Amino acid sequence: MKILLAEDEPRIAADIAAVLKASGMAVDIVGDGDAAWFAGDVEDYDAAILDLGLPKLDGLTVLKRWRANARRFPVLILTARGLWTERVEGINAGADDYLPKPFEMEELLARLRAILRRSSGQAAPILRSGPLLLDTRQMRISLRGAPVALSPLEYRLLAFLMHHAGRVVAPTELAEHLYSSGNERDPNTIEVIVARLRRKLGNDVIETRRGFGYVVPDGPG
Repeated sequence: MKILLAEDEPRIAADIAAVLKASGMAVDIVGDGDAAWFAGDVEDYDAAILDLGLPKLDGLTVLKRWRANARRFPVLILTARGLWTERVEGINAGADDYLPKPFEMEELLARLRAILRRSSGQAAPILRSGPLLLDTRQMRISLRGAPVALSPLEYRLLAFLMHHAGRVVAPTELAEHLYSSGNERDPNTIEVIVARLRRKLGNDVIETRRGFGYVVPDGPG
């Protein structure tokens, strides 16, 4: 999962980014509203964390512009003010959730994971595909009840496919969502990561639709 973090306080941004990366997510950080608007308009993100008090262009305006331009990724709003009228305005503008500052990182993670699940049609924090279980809260994978150790890249790829279980995902889309924007995105590396996952999980966990991409079957199987 690739997250856009729009926060102008460097310390807060660094703390949030560290937690997100430790939770298996790729993160792009921007520090003002102009940069946030541009990044969200040209990149494909799974979600955005958006501070309303951004310089140059306020967060609410950024959100309205994203939605007016059909950018539909879920948005978690942060603000230091916390007025109920501001919360209502943010939700009406298209925000998916709202978190006033100061906040606990555990709550931010829980809210972010919830809007990520909802945006992909998943209700429960534990995702299932046949005998494979992925606990999004603990970042744990189990196959037929036995834990499986994955590298961060392997986990991110599998988590993206399981959030979109039943949908064929092209290698180019996987590459877009696997890495932050400053890193090289080579779709050919996806084949290598999928091969490693199959060695650990079995060949039938991730199916190849030749010419289209990869799919994890939906449901308990």
